[in-house]
Amino acid sequence: MVGVVVVAAGAAWESSVLGLIGARSGMVVLKRCVDVDEALAASSAGQADAAVVALDAPRLDPTAVDVLHRHQVRVVAVGPDDEAARTHAARVGVDVLVGHDDLERLPDALEAGVGHGAFDAVPADVDDVLGERGPAEPGGRVIVVWGPAGAPGRTTVAGSVGAALARRGLRTTIVDADPYGGSMAQHLGVLDEVSGLLSAARSAADGTLEDGLASVQRVVADHLTVVTGLPRADRWAEVRAGVVEEVLDVARGHGHVVVDTGFSLEEDPSTDLIARPGRNQLTIGAVDVADEVLVVGTPDPVGLSRLARGLVDLRERRSGTPMRVVVNRMRPTVGWRERDIVGMVEGFARLAGVHFLPDDVEAADRALSAGTSVIDSGESGLARALTAVADAVVPPPAPRRRRERRRLLARRR
Repeated sequence: MVGVVVVAAGAAWESSVLGLIGARSGMVVLKRCVDVDEALAASSAGQADAAVVALDAPRLDPTAVDVLHRHQVRVVAVGPDDEAARTHAARVGVDVLVGHDDLERLPDALEAGVGHGAFDAVPADVDDVLGERGPAEPGGRVIVVWGPAGAPGRTTVAGSVGAALARRGLRTTIVDADPYGGSMAQHLGVLDEVSGLLSAARSAADGTLEDGLASVQRVVADHLTVVTGLPRADRWAEVRAGVVEEVLDVARGHGHVVVDTGFSLEEDPSTDLIARPGRNQLTIGAVDVADEVLVVGTPDPVGLSRLARGLVDLRERRSGTPMRVVVNRMRPTVGWRERDIVGMVEGFARLAGVHFLPDDVEAADRALSAGTSVIDSGESGLARALTAVADAVVPPPAPRRRRERRRLLARRR
């Protein structure tokens, strides 16, 4: 017997829904609730198996839906059958949206249920992008972009490295895993209120992430998609431990993965006493599964001291993972040369390489204003330096390296 609670919020379709449920064998209306709070109370008592809720019901939000899901209650929303309603349903996290004019399928939806996040507004060509995996590209590398506090430029580097790999025809996914409020969507011009990371968390909880990978991504360019981050910093608690690791593992099966993370690697000791994960678990989880870590820092005295401490922390956590330092906003006014900085950072960790990005404010501002990566915003010294970083992490085929070497030799002559 499937027990259903109904929150119609005064909608005209309530009588039709009650009739459809009453006519279905093995299904019964347990309660007609006056609001969402009453439905939550009924679910917490273990009475309900499913809930029919008006999409515009007051207080129907992701928190309320998560509570219903924790009590194993499937959530079916009734609302308009249009793009705005589907986007809102995806943001809230309901299991299925039934249109006002399609109520006959509601009993089947209550019995069957579907995976969370099924109504994310996915561009039509995302399946084509995801289908680019072939025998020549059985899987990719997970490249985590990390850096200490102080906004050294992690998002700029992550977005541009991902774009540079995609420009070479390599299937690439950028994942925004910053627990303090990601900004990759704004950097890449993705104007969508649905968080890919939160959708992935819901799909992972259902065990549908492998099949529903397309529903948590947005197409940015040819060969390039992005899993957008948290819309607000206070929503980090909605991503349970292990979600980021699962997302990266699934995505790497389709190509290379570039991860934008937070700044802290500190574990929260209170996680042993409470059910929710620590705030920094998103960053820690990404670092723990990384094939290589790009450590972004700045060349000023404060930035270098933070970079040095960060390298020590990273070395203690992942001593065997290749690390590559990217010094951002390098400029002659800092008072020391590149080789001085290389000598300093190499004293704190064994590095795969040290790269320097010029302090090209014009190129960075142009990219941010256009909502695109530095690589795609036009020719600049910063774009060339970021392309070199991407080529160092995932080396291009040998013929290309030989052509580039010949060009460099020709310039020197």
